[in-house]
Amino acid sequence: MRSQVQTGHRTVPREKSFANESQSGAKVSSGNRNHPAEHGIQLEMNKEFITQGGLPITSELATDLRNLIFGTAAIPMRAEWLQTSFVFGAPKEELAYGLRSPRNATRGLLSVVQGFVLKYLLFARKTSRVAALTDPLLANAEMQREALFCALVEILRTISDKGKVTMVLPSEDEVFVDHSASYFHDSVTEKLYVFTLSPNEELEHFMKRNFKYFSEEETPGTLLFLYSAVLTRSMGKVRTDLDSSKSSPLTMSNHEEGSLMIVTLLLTGRATPYIHNGVVNVGDESSYAVPQYGVLKRCMIGLLLWDIESSSAAVNQSRQPGSRLKTPNYPIWVTSCTGHYGVVFNRNPDLLRNYHAESRFDVNYYSCSGHQIQMTIDNRTYNEQALVMLERQPITPEGTSMAGKPAGKDGEASAAAAPTPGGGAPAGGGVGAASGGGVGGAASGASGSSDVVAKEESTLNTPLQRLIRTKWEEATISFHVQPSMLSYLFSTTQ
Repeated sequence: MRSQVQTGHRTVPREKSFANESQSGAKVSSGNRNHPAEHGIQLEMNKEFITQGGLPITSELATDLRNLIFGTAAIPMRAEWLQTSFVFGAPKEELAYGLRSPRNATRGLLSVVQGFVLKYLLFARKTSRVAALTDPLLANAEMQREALFCALVEILRTISDKGKVTMVLPSEDEVFVDHSASYFHDSVTEKLYVFTLSPNEELEHFMKRNFKYFSEEETPGTLLFLYSAVLTRSMGKVRTDLDSSKSSPLTMSNHEEGSLMIVTLLLTGRATPYIHNGVVNVGDESSYAVPQYGVLKRCMIGLLLWDIESSSAAVNQSRQPGSRLKTPNYPIWVTSCTGHYGVVFNRNPDLLRNYHAESRFDVNYYSCSGHQIQMTIDNRTYNEQALVMLERQPITPEGTSMAGKPAGKDGEASAAAAPTPGGGAPAGGGVGAASGGGVGGAASGASGSSDVVAKEESTLNTPLQRLIRTKWEEATISFHVQPSMLSYLFSTTQ
């Protein structure tokens, strides 16, 4: 049976040619857009896909794609990839900005997209004066659609690095790959059309025209986007990124909420398991040094990581992101805390550029389970101690005040990574006393009961507190939430 399938594909050299071209990023010419007769394709069913330049996926490409991402094509993938799309909560209500999903292997991917959604809503959205008065986090349906659209497009452009973007969409009834011992049907991959697009207007037009495939409930929107991201990077480059000597698939099935490499692919454009800055050569006296390629430039959105295995100082330091992820361009971080993905964000675009803004400020932690935690981060005690130490040092041309040092230069530890002493922050000097900079307003505006809860929570050494201290090491952290919520969010079911 297998030899008959292989023989059938040998009679279609055009398909094999497309598999090679799609991996190299080359555009397929319009002259090759006729469908092979042996697949029994009804042209009238997907005339729209054909007019958009779509070509049916080949057996080779479908098998390689499944093998690279899931480790095998011979057994079905996890069901959540076939049922999870990009879906928001109810418009104009609390947490309307947030994507929602059960806890499953798509959560890491969703959290990265959530970060770019917040980037658009908080910092990139063009609005009228009337609309500017509306809280962007209470997004209406139009804002939700526009934010998701811009997030998906920006991620694909980052991965393409000004090259072509490859996207996939599923047909309804057509099947282009035979079921066999080496390929088990999953109801999506074998039905795909593949499109090669320019990264600018053509990509935007394509996404608007086909947005429903990513945003309607119970559709494989996350799987389609992951496939598109991998094909845009090209499978050969993704294998190189993954450090192919370890033979690990992109998803790594032992991760309940998705692998770190999916996160780095969407954040940095490269599916690297290494999150340090630049290139580190690893080797010993008996072997040649092998380069490990980490993060090569400062990212738009950052990454914070803490897990139980990182509890010791030495292990924690080796597993921590470099400054290009810890101090991104915008105050938004995808987080991985004890295996749970989420997003930490602040509304002040200058938070990481202004030393005084980091003295005291509010941040929100959001999980795609549909829950939010507000907290206040206070660095003033540490800053005052550092100032005293700085004043005791002799003044030299090299040792003048560092208060004006810009945050987050590539290749060196950022001033924002741990608040740098200098300038002396007064008691009310944080983010305009946190007004406008803190999420939900200043911490001083919290009710008396919330302050009591916050003080109680600040004494707990919770996983989320340890996560925050990987960025702000000496901060006092106050949680404006009931203690039970912290346990609930990091339970195995959420």
